[in-house]
Amino acid sequence: MIKYLLNKAFYTLLTLFGVVTVIFFLFNVLPGDPAQMMLGQNDDSEQLALVKQKYGFDKPISTQYFYYLNDLSPISFHSKRATDYTFLSKNKYTAIQLFSIGQTTTVLKFPYLRESFTKQGKKVSQVLAETLPNTFVLAVSAIVIAMLLGIFLGIISALKKDSFLDKAIQIFSTIGMSVPSFFSAILFAWLFGYVLHNYTNLEMTGSLYELDDYGENMHVKWKNLILPAIVLGIRPLAVIIQLMRNSLLEVFNQDYIRTARAKGLSAFQIIKNHAIKNALNPVVTAVSGWFASMLAGAVFVEYIFGWNGLGKEIVNALNTLDLPVIMGSVLIIATLFVMINIFVDIIYTWLDPKVKLE
Repeated sequence: MIKYLLNKAFYTLLTLFGVVTVIFFLFNVLPGDPAQMMLGQNDDSEQLALVKQKYGFDKPISTQYFYYLNDLSPISFHSKRATDYTFLSKNKYTAIQLFSIGQTTTVLKFPYLRESFTKQGKKVSQVLAETLPNTFVLAVSAIVIAMLLGIFLGIISALKKDSFLDKAIQIFSTIGMSVPSFFSAILFAWLFGYVLHNYTNLEMTGSLYELDDYGENMHVKWKNLILPAIVLGIRPLAVIIQLMRNSLLEVFNQDYIRTARAKGLSAFQIIKNHAIKNALNPVVTAVSGWFASMLAGAVFVEYIFGWNGLGKEIVNALNTLDLPVIMGSVLIIATLFVMINIFVDIIYTWLDPKVKLE
């Protein structure tokens, strides 16, 4: 286990280093002056020069890249010169000084994702802290709906193989996989939030937290979660149905299942005690991939339903070229994706004792 975790930690750092490198050079070749975007209409040559010096925009792109890595690294190095960008950036976060050599000091800190260009100096970490939990709630709700319904319908489909019910479930899952999420979001918002509003009492748009009628207090609106969670869960639901059905049919042909039947066990006992655990391996793989992708793929769903999550924030950041928010969002999604894959590997050892972590 320790060897496995050390190997995973090494490959995680390597993966994140690649992600950081790609997103930095990708977004920093976009047209536009970040300093001018930060100042808006109030810019002048003196202010532009100060902002460029403060954030290192006046440095070559390679130097800016190393500054960005220095900000992200838990252990970073900073010059004591007051005019140096690395000294100025060090004062943007709480750090523990480790040691100093000459004019360079080494500090221990949390990764610094810098400040938003458009939110008046608000830290990217604060933006993520406000939006990521909403996306997490939405993604978890969607995957729970997909798992519960998908496993249940997949079992029914396998037990009723080639029947009318099986074919109806297969048609539903095929449609679910082929319909784009943004189209489903528009259709569900219009149908259940507008046409059938008097019966469903659901709104076309709305987030998890909303201000009251007086604009003073925030209240949780759980009903606003229903439509976006269902829409976001449709595609993984369809995939889970197919995987569960096919995996269960394959398990039914194994010798130990025939032995269980010969002993007179009921279909429910066979599925509960023998078949379902072995059939869940491909489902767990699919769920892990879908859950990680939901954190990034909820963009259109959140935007259409007005859900104040990370996806909607990414769209707004792209519209305003808020590069730190975009890069921070991509980096946090990549980190979560890697962590989820490690967690799934550990779950495999519980589902199948033959699987060893190496």
